[in-house]
Parts: sequence; structure tokens; C-alpha cells
Amino acid sequence: MYVFLNEFFFVFHSLLIIFILCGWAWKKTRRLNLIVISLTAFSWFILGIWYGYGYCPSTDWHWQVRMKLGYMDMPSSYIEFLVESLTGWNVSRKLVDVFALALLVLAFAASLLTNVRNRKRPWRSLI
Repeated sequence: MYVFLNEFFFVFHSLLIIFILCGWAWKKTRRLNLIVISLTAFSWFILGIWYGYGYCPSTDWHWQVRMKLGYMDMPSSYIEFLVESLTGWNVSRKLVDVFALALLVLAFAASLLTNVRNRKRPWRSLI
């Protein structure tokens, strides 16, 4: 079961990151994208007050599964884990944090902008 959950979280979390970064680009997913980005920011910054900056429940659950599988030396950042897993590169945690924050801010701005633009011009969706 833990092997399945490990693979599930790897795929789920990776797809979630892609959705956060790109979900604003399609009209049908814009509202959901804004909600997901907002929840991510809430987790990183509000829950992060108690659990540490950048806290993500999905990462926490995935690490618990990996610990059951015997992996004990997990990075605190899922992005760091993803980069190392996919490329083999040992990247700086600080670089990963800055990069992740910059991309989250850009994705949030794009999502907010596209959602507001759609609300101001509802007639555009009819064309």
C-alpha cells in the first residue's frame, strides 16, 4: 500500500504544481486555479506560522509514506525533492525557495488578472 501511496503522491503533487503554474491559462479552470493558489499561499504562510514556512500538507503526508518505506533523509521542500529525483542535481534549498516563491507570485498574479478580466467583460465569454 505504501508503495502505491508513494507513487500516487509523486504524480498528484507534480500535477498539482503544474496546475498551480498553468491552470490560469484556460477559461474553464481559472476560478479553480485561483482557489488552489490561494489555498497554497494560505498553507505556506498561515499554516507555516506553526509548521514552518512553505508548509504543504501533501508534502507532509508524502514524507510520512516515504518514512514508512524506509526513506529517512528527505528534504523539507518538495520542489527540491522533485528536482533531485528527476535530474539528479543537488540544488540549494535557498535557491529552490526563491524560485518557488517567485513562480507562485507570478502564477497568482496571472490567475488574479485573468479572473478579474473575465469578470469585467462577461460578454467576451459569449463570443
